[in-house]
Amino acid sequence: MSSGKVYARLSEVFALAPVIPVITIEDAAAAVPLARALVAGGLRVVEITLRTDAAVDAARAIVAEVPEAVVGVGTVLTRADLERAARIGAAFAISPGVSLDLLQAAALGDLPFVPGIQTASDLITCVTRGYELVKFFPAVPAGGLATIDALGGPFPTVRFCPTGGIGEANAAQWLAHPKVVAVGGSWVAPVADIKAGAWATIEARARRASALLPYSQAAQA
Repeated sequence: MSSGKVYARLSEVFALAPVIPVITIEDAAAAVPLARALVAGGLRVVEITLRTDAAVDAARAIVAEVPEAVVGVGTVLTRADLERAARIGAAFAISPGVSLDLLQAAALGDLPFVPGIQTASDLITCVTRGYELVKFFPAVPAGGLATIDALGGPFPTVRFCPTGGIGEANAAQWLAHPKVVAVGGSWVAPVADIKAGAWATIEARARRASALLPYSQAAQA
């Protein structure tokens, strides 16, 4: 798939909601009710991180049983992780960093891939290979909005999904930036609430997050 088509598909996905819940799930049985709570709250796009043994089964269950959800697979570190994400039926894969091996593997397949960046060197690696939508991680420790401002000069076409240190209190700040298409965060569905089955609490938090406006929508309002 050409880089232009990949960017178009990713842009459509990331436009579905301003916040992408970053999910660490330890029991695959919780995946479907969790996804239903998030979708009911207005957050259709979810990132299931490959940080637990339950992650693959959880993502597969959501793909099969919650068709309204758009499932991304995160913490993709290796070519094998990327291949697993494709087999699950994920809509996209996303990584906290970037490697030539990952970029080469993604270029050979049809699964849209979002590499993670932190520096100008990372961005050169991505942009020269056609990637213009990237994850900025860890967003707050890496300099926050000031870093996005600085990177925006030499990379005017790049758009960012910042993750890391973003929560309910500061998400609106990030979304107000013209180069931010969405933000990722674990605050919407923290591990403790997932374990407790606190679906109403998660749905309410998702509803508040879904009401936030990214720059592109706020500018049109």
